[in-house]
Amino acid sequence: MYDMKNDIQSVLADEATLATICDRLAAQITEDYRDSRDLVLVTVLKGSVLFATDLMRRIPLPCEMEFMKVSSYGKGTETSGFIQVHLDLKRDIKDADVIVIEDIIDSGRTLQKLQSLLAHRGAHSVKCCTLLDKPDRRQVDMHVDYVGMIIPDEFVVGYGLDYDEKYRNLPYVGILKPSVYEK
Repeated sequence: MYDMKNDIQSVLADEATLATICDRLAAQITEDYRDSRDLVLVTVLKGSVLFATDLMRRIPLPCEMEFMKVSSYGKGTETSGFIQVHLDLKRDIKDADVIVIEDIIDSGRTLQKLQSLLAHRGAHSVKCCTLLDKPDRRQVDMHVDYVGMIIPDEFVVGYGLDYDEKYRNLPYVGILKPSVYEK
């Protein structure tokens, strides 16, 4: 039987660490939004689902969860700066306080455009919460409001993050061995 754990070089965040991160971020969000009448967590699919679910369960405020699936296209590996929305929100966010929930931020290009799009739709506020942040890969100047953990520039999987749609179900975040993706 194939064991995915054999493809992991090292664990960056185990289950206890992930729980602590969710507790800390939920406490910050709860404090910041305790007077919000319309809080909407916009989960970016697919990688953010596990994190968003664990985070939302720890926020003792009325809030809604919405989903978006977006990507940016350009020539080769370069983003065009244009956001293509594959799955859009089901509700109007005019005057809502919106928090975009991301699994990981690296270049920041797609997230920056997504935040702009949501603000253009009339949200009262648009902030970002990410489980993982790779600031060394940032290509745009942007502020991330809630950061779970800053990580090195490594290929990570688990807890929703994938390689070729696999490894999402690992209960921790680990560095994938280069031999797996350099084939």
